[in-house]
Amino acid sequence: MLRSGAALGHGCGPLVVARKAMSLDEATQGRIAIPGRDTTAFLLLRLFAPGVEHGDVVEVRYDRILAAVESGEVDAGLIIHESRFTYAEHGLARVADLGELWEARTGLPVPLAAICGRRDLDDETRDAAERAIRASVEYAFAHPEASRAYVQEHSQELSEDVCRQHIALYVNEFSIDLGAEGLAAIDALTAAAAASV
Repeated sequence: MLRSGAALGHGCGPLVVARKAMSLDEATQGRIAIPGRDTTAFLLLRLFAPGVEHGDVVEVRYDRILAAVESGEVDAGLIIHESRFTYAEHGLARVADLGELWEARTGLPVPLAAICGRRDLDDETRDAAERAIRASVEYAFAHPEASRAYVQEHSQELSEDVCRQHIALYVNEFSIDLGAEGLAAIDALTAAAAASV
C-alpha cells in the first residue's frame, strides 16, 4: 500500500438512504441497493448491520442507486461519492451515516480507498510511483483550478458546487500521506473485516 493517494477522512463515510425515515435495521431488512459486495461501503454496512449480506442485496452501479431508491425498485440504498450531497434532492431521507458510526466506534477516520502496488515491484519503482502521486496531490492542492475541467468532464454530478464539495471532502491531508492515524484506521478496518468473516 502506498502512503499517498488514499481516500480517508472524517465525515466522509457512505450513507444509507430511503424514501422515508427508518432505522438501519429496517432499511437492511428490505431490498437494498449497494455499489458492490467487495466495496469498503458494503464492508462498513456489514459491520453495523450484521446479517445484511444474507438479505435481499442488489448490486447497482453507484451512480444509479439514488434513482433505484427513488423509483421504489429498492427499499433503501447504500450511497457513496457525490450522492451524499444530492440524495435530498431526490426526496430521500438519511437512515445512517456509516462513517459517523465508524468514527464513534473507533475514534479514527474512515478508510475508503488506497493505492496499492504489486508486491513484486522493486522498491525504486514503488517509491517513484509514490513520489509522483504525492506530487500530483500537492500540485492539486496548490492549484485547485487546474483540474476543474477534467473533474467536470468525468463527474457523474454536473453541479460545480457538488464537484467542489466532493473534492474538499475526499481529498485531504491523508491523500498526501496516510500518517500514523491513517495507518491505524486501515489496521482497524482490516481487523474488523477479518473478525466479521
